[in-house]
Amino acid sequence: MVPVEHNGRTVEQATRCECVRQLQTGRLLEAARIPRRYRHCELSNFEHEGPFRSLASAYMASLRFVKEFPLENAGLLLVGPIGCGKTHLAVGIAKELISQKSTACLFYDYRELLKEIQNSYNASVQVTEMDVLRPVFDAEVLVLDELGAAKPTEWVWDTVSHILNTRYNDKRTTIITTNFPDLPPAATESEGRAARASRDETLGDRIGERMRSRLHEMCRVVRVEGEDFRMKYKSASLR
Repeated sequence: MVPVEHNGRTVEQATRCECVRQLQTGRLLEAARIPRRYRHCELSNFEHEGPFRSLASAYMASLRFVKEFPLENAGLLLVGPIGCGKTHLAVGIAKELISQKSTACLFYDYRELLKEIQNSYNASVQVTEMDVLRPVFDAEVLVLDELGAAKPTEWVWDTVSHILNTRYNDKRTTIITTNFPDLPPAATESEGRAARASRDETLGDRIGERMRSRLHEMCRVVRVEGEDFRMKYKSASLR
């Protein structure tokens, strides 16, 4: 029992004890499937000052997202080069939502999710496609890491379209990271072959322009601007 103010007077009210809250948080963290590699990632230890000050705006957007959820159910599309901290931010957001708001979150690497779906087609595996997809559809917050990393095929496009459209229609929140520039397909028929060859692939190239457009309805775009932290700083520390 704890004292609370009610209609100008103090009354006692029952509340869950801290140990129960910690147990619930632990269960939600385990169910989130955060890989061991990223379990140290917190918003509190995300570098955004000094040499990393270019990441400050993305960090502040992440804090604001946690504060506004679930009143604002639009997701985030974290866009930036390899190694600049997008996954750290996405995992940090999920962990804050779990600890602060008891939100059921689920982490999936884009390529691993596609592999699990493909494996479900094997007759010797006792897992159906819907067994894999149902938790992805139903997660209150889905973190989909490295969108576009798998080689684009018609099956890949259809699958990612099915996942994102289902979550969009059910008003589920999705946090997405991608290393590809948030631009339309670069390889248009109007471009010459040499011009196409010299341009980097875009998110539109990897997932299709229709799906990229849908992402803009589902998510706020956050640019994560910075150098490859893993190459520049982690490698240097090992020398």
